[in-house]
Amino acid sequence: MNKQDTNWLYTISPKKKLIDLNFKEIWRYRDLLFLFVKRDIITQYKQTILGPLWYFIQPLFTSVIFTLIFNNLAAIPTGNGIPSFLFNLAGITSWNYFSSCLTGTSDTFKANQGIFGKVYFPRVITPLSVVFSNLIKFGIQLLVFTFFYIYFVFFTDSAYSALPQFSLLLLPVLVAFMGLFGLGFGMVISSMTTKYRDLTFLVSFGVQLLMYASAVMYPLSYFQEKIPEYSWIIEYNPMATIIELFRYMTLGVGDFLFSRFLYAGIVSVVFFLVGLVIFNKTEKSFIDTV
Repeated sequence: MNKQDTNWLYTISPKKKLIDLNFKEIWRYRDLLFLFVKRDIITQYKQTILGPLWYFIQPLFTSVIFTLIFNNLAAIPTGNGIPSFLFNLAGITSWNYFSSCLTGTSDTFKANQGIFGKVYFPRVITPLSVVFSNLIKFGIQLLVFTFFYIYFVFFTDSAYSALPQFSLLLLPVLVAFMGLFGLGFGMVISSMTTKYRDLTFLVSFGVQLLMYASAVMYPLSYFQEKIPEYSWIIEYNPMATIIELFRYMTLGVGDFLFSRFLYAGIVSVVFFLVGLVIFNKTEKSFIDTV
């Protein structure tokens, strides 16, 4: 029997490139990306009493606790007369976006093994949807932060009256750094958990430890003054740099060094590319190990 040549419309095969981010293909599946984002937002607080109000409650309660413990009991200064609550809210708002992207993408293969094994679509869409859905959450919390900023500056007797810096125009770029860093870090962990399940239990614990090493509840200058011999641990942490830059842009506290801004950007992009390489390599055979 003679074989006839068949012209296939699509050919599905494992990716061969180390860094393969096909924007054209991702755009073709944009409806699926939108559905994943919608799913993440709707199902996160499904069957809860307060629902989306948790977007507001979590950062506010955390800021109050940090203010009581670190600023009132431990007497950690905020600098420039900034209200402690507003200082902590700025750090928590920026930290929450990174940590949500990290934890949300760190379980990609295990959480989606059912759909990954049945239908083809660009796998990177799944962690991307987590980054975009958390961006909406970040936007809501940023509005909450803006509300309290206006309240403390214009409607209280607080001595703090500094206006946002001109560098605030770079805030969208800084948010992109947070997303890329969290996405890259999460894809690395997700790829490793297909073989080493212990990492699943270490992620939440590790994120909590990383928060204390990211200058969320204290100024970087305070750590440099108190423990100068270990300050390099915080200084080389890109998230500590990003949080310090976020506070400078919004509250005018600290210093803005373009070298630090560039460092945070380079580390974020490198982590994203490394995560993408490992993610692409893992997706070829993960179904055999998950």
